Amino acid sequence: MLRSEIFLIAEEGEGERLDIFLADQMEDMSRSSIQNLIDEDMVKVDGMKKRPSYRLKSGEEVQVLIPQVRQIELEPQDIPLDIIYQDSHIAIINKPVGMVVHPAHGNWDNTMVNALLYHIKDLSGINGELRPGIVHRLDKDTSGVMVVAKTDLALRSLTEQIKEHSINREYTALVHGIIKENLGTVDAPIGRSKTDRKKMAVVTDGRPAISNYQVLERFNQYTLIKVKLLTGRTHQIRVHFAYLRHPVVGDPLYGPAKKHLGMQSQALHASLLGLVHPHTGEYLEFTSPLPKYFSSILEDLRKNN
Repeated sequence: MLRSEIFLIAEEGEGERLDIFLADQMEDMSRSSIQNLIDEDMVKVDGMKKRPSYRLKSGEEVQVLIPQVRQIELEPQDIPLDIIYQDSHIAIINKPVGMVVHPAHGNWDNTMVNALLYHIKDLSGINGELRPGIVHRLDKDTSGVMVVAKTDLALRSLTEQIKEHSINREYTALVHGIIKENLGTVDAPIGRSKTDRKKMAVVTDGRPAISNYQVLERFNQYTLIKVKLLTGRTHQIRVHFAYLRHPVVGDPLYGPAKKHLGMQSQALHASLLGLVHPHTGEYLEFTSPLPKYFSSILEDLRKNN
């Protein structure tokens, strides 16, 4: 059996390579896997076969046919889960640092999905899906507030809100160095790094990425900031502030190799999530306080400032 994914190319996708566009959209698939699908005539642009290097045009429709693989049976696991809100349509989760959101190679269990299957019995898309109800994700070492869909209607609505960038997402981050401006905007396109395929980077042919920030507090060698995402690129905050030479403290991928402040994870926390409820149409906001390890570091910095 085949499942189909369809993407409509917006103006911001104009001129992007077909294989790179799909690699950014379909994060669970490598670029080489996508190129294989293109070569096997499983990808069509407006119904026509194209090469991986084909440059997309605004308004075109890309259809991807993906062979169904045998799904691994996911086991519900009694893992502690902080559910801060729940109704018959959505659940709001306060994800702890260190928890992987969904199963993937090397992490088939002890994920948030395994915990969700145990604690919530009416998730959307459980049958045959490795990510039941997951609309968006946080990195393993990022903590904070997330939304999970419990119905197919909620899943479709929230997915559309993510695509339209209408969900309000604010993060708290501690970064290296002193940021002088109280307010600022980082408007720099993000794409796959040309030198390390495991990393994202600011690149001229990347997808538009915009982050607004506000300085909350300054310390001797660090700055505490609030960041509001206007787009949702992979690793956006981590890439943008590394680009500004103010990497997130504790970031193992984009920050300095030397550990700072004794941190074992990155100082990045999803502190606020605002969305339109899929059923009622009401705008709701949910917040998450800083985890103890983060707030303790700030207390120490204030004592020594």
